[in-house]
Amino acid sequence: MPAAPRVAIGGFMLESNCHAPVATEAEFRASTYAEGDDILVDLARPAPRMPATLGGFWRAMNDGDPWVPVPLVMTSAGASGSVEQGFFDRVVDQMCQRLQAALPVDAVFLSQHGAAIATVEPDPDGVVFERIRAVVGPDVPIVATLDLHANLSRRMVSEPDALVVYRRNPHVDMAERGADCAAILRRMLGGMRTAKAYAKLPLIPPSVTQNTSEGPYADIIRYAEGLIGGDIVNVSVASGFTSGDTPKAGMSVIVTTAGDPDLADRVARDVATRAWADRARYVPRLTSLEDAVARALAVGRDPSLPPLLFADVADNPGGGGRGNTMWILEAFHRAGVEGCTVGIVNDPELAAEAHALGVGARFEARFNRSETQDFSKPFAAAAEVMALADGTVVGRHGMLVGRTQQLGPSARLRLGGIDVVVVSLRNQLLDPAQIEQVGVDLKTVRSLVVKSRGHFRAGFDEQFDHDRIIEVDVPGLTTPVLAKAGLVNVPRPIFPLDSEVGWAPPKSFVV
Repeated sequence: MPAAPRVAIGGFMLESNCHAPVATEAEFRASTYAEGDDILVDLARPAPRMPATLGGFWRAMNDGDPWVPVPLVMTSAGASGSVEQGFFDRVVDQMCQRLQAALPVDAVFLSQHGAAIATVEPDPDGVVFERIRAVVGPDVPIVATLDLHANLSRRMVSEPDALVVYRRNPHVDMAERGADCAAILRRMLGGMRTAKAYAKLPLIPPSVTQNTSEGPYADIIRYAEGLIGGDIVNVSVASGFTSGDTPKAGMSVIVTTAGDPDLADRVARDVATRAWADRARYVPRLTSLEDAVARALAVGRDPSLPPLLFADVADNPGGGGRGNTMWILEAFHRAGVEGCTVGIVNDPELAAEAHALGVGARFEARFNRSETQDFSKPFAAAAEVMALADGTVVGRHGMLVGRTQQLGPSARLRLGGIDVVVVSLRNQLLDPAQIEQVGVDLKTVRSLVVKSRGHFRAGFDEQFDHDRIIEVDVPGLTTPVLAKAGLVNVPRPIFPLDSEVGWAPPKSFVV
């Protein structure tokens, strides 16, 4: 092992909803973008903006023997549409140029998402791995983290020496998975070489069936975790990202061993076969909007009832949703729901107007006045500006804890019995700090409507346990009802979009 190994670090992270607007360079730069030493400066901050996976890797490496980080480029736009091809090409070129200039390096760590699509290239993550491998050659270890929702291709699996997928949904384990990569990399720098096996199933788990606290996905994740140890270096089960609508769609199993391909094959076969046998459990069960209105009215009127959380799972910015559909807000407002908070609604024009008017101003709040997405229809109602903030938050609970996030100018507007938290930079509601910045007191909220699919569960579990969470069936770009999702590029047949699907394990899963 080198006395102080030189390890290149960086990554490109995007979860692409093919029905959402194109993800531009401006969107990446507004979210996360850093080159060279700026990456290290951010990682050293008390509340960094860099991905938690990169932070976890960096801290774990610092806790071990001396090493020299070689920062490349790190950028992320969370979830959006397909990335603008020109910007993606420039990012990869910059990564490779910095890497080439820094040679020799002893290893590479990449923080990837795994579900990106570009406006031309269908497999950007595969391109990143291929290009990095071409620079460092066949013998330099490459390890990477992937989101639990990664849509994997064989190219993505073949180039790195190890891929480590998140095991928790909500993703509260991102830093741990980065640390796992550090441990694997240390073993590889000590001489270990890996073998890999990869299985792809004709199964798209709808988004609301992918929680890992309970249910079928929790069961297969726990089983896979129990196999890790000794020569079984890692076992990952990626559920995939439905809204990507890509030929790469489908649950994937990746097994990494300490150089034993037969062991990797046996474990991948075992895990994939178990997951496939459990496929009938991956069917969403949602609540109608009519029933949601009735339940919100009830808790607003009767303080003896426990408060409820209503998840707008079809308009999840964490899956590429615009964060501004009005179905639930309009229905709750029309019905006269009281004690309700809705957030976070992405509407920069409305937020700017509220800031210009000031706290206490009464006006007609016009939502989505410039939105062009079909699901994001306009809605207007009399409103009062209750509070304003600059939108800089530090997460306090759940996935965002300890990290800085920019929401842009933010406002809390009161529409009758409903408070709406409006922000200027599209994000999902996954941490109480995002609404507390404008004075929301969760102890007084009778019903909370969240623009999120499931990551809110880690942020709001202190107030809302599983039995008080209602997933509402309304339209949107991230609907978990696959028949309504407009999927045309996924491989067919695939369960549960198709009811009659067969799968037979191939002769070998070894990559």
